[in-house]
Amino acid sequence: MDHFFHLKDLNRQQAASGKLYLEFLHVPAMSAGVYVLPTGASDPQKPHREDEMYYVVRGHARMQIGTEHAEVRTGSVIFVEAEAEHRFYDIEEELEVLVFFAPAERE
Repeated sequence: MDHFFHLKDLNRQQAASGKLYLEFLHVPAMSAGVYVLPTGASDPQKPHREDEMYYVVRGHARMQIGTEHAEVRTGSVIFVEAEAEHRFYDIEEELEVLVFFAPAERE
């Protein structure tokens, strides 16, 4: 199991995968990944069965959680409880976020 990660390496892997999300850690208590949404993209995610924490590494957008809306940008930390409707929108600058699920995300 890997214990150390570097964002440059994760970004390369995520870009090579052709997917928006790259999971890089999965243990029973938590999982983690990198999520990248290009400028102007639509966020296709749906509610999850796990609690989530996001850390915005770079970018600028808005986010909706339930009926609450807020601007998010580099340095923002966001909590989303399990089963909550949520999405990023109005992505003005490519958005890169670290995503943490607890317990680990189930497929």
